Order: sequence, then C-alpha cells, then structure tokens
Amino acid sequence: MSTAELASAYAALILADEGIEITADKLNTLIKAANVPDVEPIWASLFAKALEGKDVKELLTNVGSGGGAAAAAPAAGGAAAGGAAEADAPAEEAKEEEKEESDEDMGFGLFD
Repeated sequence: MSTAELASAYAALILADEGIEITADKLNTLIKAANVPDVEPIWASLFAKALEGKDVKELLTNVGSGGGAAAAAPAAGGAAAGGAAEADAPAEEAKEEEKEESDEDMGFGLFD
C-alpha cells in the first residue's frame, strides 16, 4: 500500500471510531493535520465514496467471520452423522485432484 492509501485508510478509521460521517473533506482535513506529504485529494474521494453508507465498525468486526461459519457447518453435520462425513472426505479430495489434473490436460499450465 502506498502512503496515500494508508493515510486515507487511517483517517477513515479515525472518523469511524469517533462516529463521524466519512467524507472526502473530513479525510483530507485529517490527512493534512497529520502532515502526511504527497497525498492527492483523489484518495480521500475514493475512500469516502467506497465507504459511503457503510458501517466501518461492522466491516471490521466481520472481517474473518465469513470463512469460519462455512467451515463450521460441515463439521457439525459430520458429528451428527456419526462419522459419515469422514467417509465422504476422501471422495471430495479425489474430485479436487481430478479437477487439478484436468487443467494440466488442457495443454497449458501456470508456468507455461
């Protein structure tokens, strides 16, 4: 990340923490107050537009929750099935291996 991006992100976090609406003017004011050199005003505009109408605190608290919930569901189902999920695991791995092998059969690879 560039200095301009970091400065804009930190300024947005400060505003969100204080419960203040995130606008380009407020971001630019904070960036200038912090004496961050060479930050184009466009960065503040981009961040303000991207965060418009969003709850930044909510975004931060849910950063890692998306992947964890999906992984927990199959584990719970496997426990209820009494080990039936363990029998399905090798079959799923075999399907993934077949999928990977089929990419190689197309005549090109990642490093070709």
